[in-house]
Amino acid sequence: MRIACATDPQDPPIKPRRVAITPRAAIAGGLIIIALALLLAIRSVLVSADARAPALAAGTTGTPGATGAASPTSAPPGPVTPGGGAAGPAGGGAAGSAVVHVTGAVSTPGVVTLPAGARIGDALDAAGGAAPDADVEQLNLARVVVDGEQIRVPRQGETPPPAAPGPTGPAAGAGAVRSSGGSGRVNINTADATALEALPGVGPALAKRIVDYRAEHGPFATVDSLIDVPGIGQAKLEALRGSATV
Repeated sequence: MRIACATDPQDPPIKPRRVAITPRAAIAGGLIIIALALLLAIRSVLVSADARAPALAAGTTGTPGATGAASPTSAPPGPVTPGGGAAGPAGGGAAGSAVVHVTGAVSTPGVVTLPAGARIGDALDAAGGAAPDADVEQLNLARVVVDGEQIRVPRQGETPPPAAPGPTGPAAGAGAVRSSGGSGRVNINTADATALEALPGVGPALAKRIVDYRAEHGPFATVDSLIDVPGIGQAKLEALRGSATV
């Protein structure tokens, strides 16, 4: 006799599903991966270049020995010495210098060489400074020196010598009359702007106005005519009477 035994039904085995990828999708995915790889590579190169740029800049601005290039240096002007002049290019009157003769009440009279743009005060310093009995009030220490001129420093109580004509040429100007070291009288009808600066209280701006006024209105008839120049009042005119002439 057969006995029927009931058993639990068994679930059928589950098989994994396979996803099918078409060839076109596979090619598109590969291209995307390649493009991303290229973008990452380019980004890495750019970041590396930016990191090296500061180091290269520091290397080029570092010491001359690191790059093998010599750093240009500007030679300072040589010191002004009495008699021998400034240590620099040999020979008086070279470009960028002025040779002047300092005489009178100074410690070391003689010929000195000064850099371009030097003033009367620089010339006195180059000659050892003014002597104790020098009357420097008769000089315009701020006037620019002219190559080849003589600067005479008067002594106290000494009568200033008459104005001596200065050197001719481009620096002096045609027909310019200069006073010797700023002393004596300056002809306001023939002196150029630089020579007019020898007058007391006359700077470059006022000297230019005098020259411009003279060129526009003609020669001054008298020293009192300077009152018509802009910037010259009665007080300044009185200060100019003893130093100016026509």
